[in-house]
Amino acid sequence: MTNIDVKSRLQFLPVTFFAVVMGLSGLAIAWHHAEAVFQVDIPISNGPLFLAVVTFLALLVLYGLKLLRFRDAVRAELGHPIQLNFFPAVSISFILLGIAFLSREPGLARVLWGLGASLHLLLTLYVMSVWIHHEHFEIQHINPAWFIPVVGNVLVPIAGVPLGYPEISWFFFSVGMVFWLLLFAIILYRVLFHQPLAERLMPTFFILIAPPAVGFLAYSQLTGALDPFARVLYYIGLFLTLLLLTQASRFFSIKYYLSWWAYSFPLAAISIATLVMYQKTGLAAFAAIAWALLSLVSLVVVYLLYRTAQAVFARSICVPSH
Repeated sequence: MTNIDVKSRLQFLPVTFFAVVMGLSGLAIAWHHAEAVFQVDIPISNGPLFLAVVTFLALLVLYGLKLLRFRDAVRAELGHPIQLNFFPAVSISFILLGIAFLSREPGLARVLWGLGASLHLLLTLYVMSVWIHHEHFEIQHINPAWFIPVVGNVLVPIAGVPLGYPEISWFFFSVGMVFWLLLFAIILYRVLFHQPLAERLMPTFFILIAPPAVGFLAYSQLTGALDPFARVLYYIGLFLTLLLLTQASRFFSIKYYLSWWAYSFPLAAISIATLVMYQKTGLAAFAAIAWALLSLVSLVVVYLLYRTAQAVFARSICVPSH
């Protein structure tokens, strides 16, 4: 590969690549929770966590170089009605890694969580400002990826409460839950009454699972209760999971895009939520569902790593979009 080719590919490095970190971190957190709940002796979670850290550091360096060398390309992504919503995946990656290291390295977790929460607040304010003052957004631009800024807010309490920041956690939870409900109605309207999503955006339907599943986990940390609201959040997430899994053949028949990584984190989130339901109820049915979901998300992530590696070697990623 020539030096010019390297520079060209760097220019087209998409911010959506940070969704890989979200998927790997989610899988690591899910397995770490399962190891504790089911007393698994093998630290399976170390593998995806290591990959998540390495991938995150590599992407930070590469995207930092892109910012230095190709600022116009970064500005174009920031102004894009779809790519814009993936920038909070950077701050979400910090938050998720903070959650993953919470029981391993509490000091490191606090730093990662603090950086992630602060950056996510700034990105949420920026994204919502763009939404409000836009001049070129149309209804077809709206898709479930618009949930990404929202999901990051709801993640904050999962580590924020154990780290001793309950009021900050309530702040982020409130913002995330209110705007989740508003966006859910808008996106449902768009899907039902307008043109279908473009093929490359179809995997983002799985992002619908994340807000209620993560909301359940955050609410459980904030209140410690399994009350009616907690149950509603969990069962909405479980229903959306079932709805989308019944259409699995449709999703896996489309061409591979980086957006396929949208399958991973939401499945990890509902897996963790089911593990918590099992802990709180002791019902064997939740243990069975948790194992099934954990197995599924593990297979999905392994397959996504394989397909992503194929795409990288085939140089079909980091190319101009059509």
